[in-house]
Amino acid sequence: MSKRHQVIIVGGGPVGVALAVDLGLRGISCVVVESRVGLPSIPKGQNLTQRTLEHFQFWGIVDELRAARIMPPDSPIGEVTAYRSLSSEYWLAPPGREVVRQFYSQANDRMPQYRMEAVLRKRMETLPNVETRFGWSATRVEQDANGVSVSIAKEGGAGREILEADYVVGCDGPRSLVREQVGIARGGTDFDQAMVLVVFRSRELHEGLKRFPERSTYRVMNPELNGYWQFFGRIDVGEGFFFHAPVPAATTKDNFDFHGLLQKVAGFKFACEFDHVGFWDLRVAVAEQYQVGRAFIAGDAAHSHPPYGGFGLNNGLEDAVNLGWKLAAKLNGWGGDALLVSYSDERRPIFKEVAEDFIAKRIAREGELLNTVTPEQDGAAFAKMWHEFGTDVGWRVSGYEPHYEGSTVVAGPPGGVSSAHGDHVVKARAGHHLTPRALSSGRDVFDELGPDFTLLAFDASDGAVAAFEQAAGALGIPLKVVRDSYAEPRKGYESRLILVRPDQYVVWCGDSAPGDARGLMAKVVGRA
Repeated sequence: MSKRHQVIIVGGGPVGVALAVDLGLRGISCVVVESRVGLPSIPKGQNLTQRTLEHFQFWGIVDELRAARIMPPDSPIGEVTAYRSLSSEYWLAPPGREVVRQFYSQANDRMPQYRMEAVLRKRMETLPNVETRFGWSATRVEQDANGVSVSIAKEGGAGREILEADYVVGCDGPRSLVREQVGIARGGTDFDQAMVLVVFRSRELHEGLKRFPERSTYRVMNPELNGYWQFFGRIDVGEGFFFHAPVPAATTKDNFDFHGLLQKVAGFKFACEFDHVGFWDLRVAVAEQYQVGRAFIAGDAAHSHPPYGGFGLNNGLEDAVNLGWKLAAKLNGWGGDALLVSYSDERRPIFKEVAEDFIAKRIAREGELLNTVTPEQDGAAFAKMWHEFGTDVGWRVSGYEPHYEGSTVVAGPPGGVSSAHGDHVVKARAGHHLTPRALSSGRDVFDELGPDFTLLAFDASDGAVAAFEQAAGALGIPLKVVRDSYAEPRKGYESRLILVRPDQYVVWCGDSAPGDARGLMAKVVGRA
């Protein structure tokens, strides 16, 4: 029998390891069970958002992550979208995530997922309270009122063990054993469409793409595909690429001309060397809930979708951060059961809307737009349609602003709901991600945020600050106070007092202390 841990994490991919890092840094003992020993070489999960880089900042490894980049540091991240082929005269190079850069403390980045995973694993190895069981698989999950037990088996061997803990988190992918054994159903949209992933090398393709502004992704939209993408992504700058596209259902590695498809989508001939050909099904799936008792699911176990827009990996890491501090708060005695319940209540609506609005509806919308008119039928009408298409492409960045206004552990607006739809503004709003601003010291607000709750006090009265400190002290909630003047650029927050939780989301803001500061503090940690 192994020693008892506080959390068992089933699945040691990027989400599971990220959760282990987050918990380990918070002093929580956990064990990661993962059948893989090494890391895969398929270059998926490339697009890392600004928000994801903030996580690495707080884990203390943002510089290590950027050093793992394969593309040159000054290589732009973004996409080109072309009509019918990359040789078309109709193409767009719409703004990318740079349009929301000021609202985050870090710039976004791009690298193969396995490079990011290596950085996370190395950080995890430095944490003495995190144990790893690489080369082991979970076979059974059980729970009762006192804790959980997970039976594990050594891959290719006779080893068997039972791990015990207070909680278990399934980060074990779309075929999650944890999700299945605790009885969580999944639903979503199955497009009944086979897709291919080709990894290849071609210097000739790299040369052919020089007609465009330098970008990392090159997407081709063909009206005949009804909104489905064909796209090339750079692995490096020079020759490494991957390619996704719909293919007939019966396609295999041996019965299809993949080189011909690549050249058709590019619109010109080029030589290439193949490194990998694989297939996947185009579908979107979201779990009905993310928690049953002491068991939770995160990442692809909770939600999965095609690689359209980088939502999967980034949302999975956000799951880990959202759940990590809440588990730690509960295990450390200052968080309530309602705080754990809020994980599912906050995260599930976000990805449900991502699945329905930012992916499924987008595919339908783009297919509809592209089939309204062709340039041969009516040049002016096509130009108008193409402009509208470009507007839609840009909206998916600026209009994607996940927030928790409807959370039970946030003092949000009346009638507020948690949603993936929103707008990026500097103003501090309960339920929304805090926008970084400079302090009078020259340091950024994010440099002062700690692992627990933070009260930003800008020319606030001593009595208002004391009300929060006394309430937090009475409830045993760790609270850091950051004082500064209420002057530009901090006036952009439009509040003198801002209460920020450990994942950098605002839970309350105002100019004076609330009438019941203790009640507010109890609410935001699930003890109201």
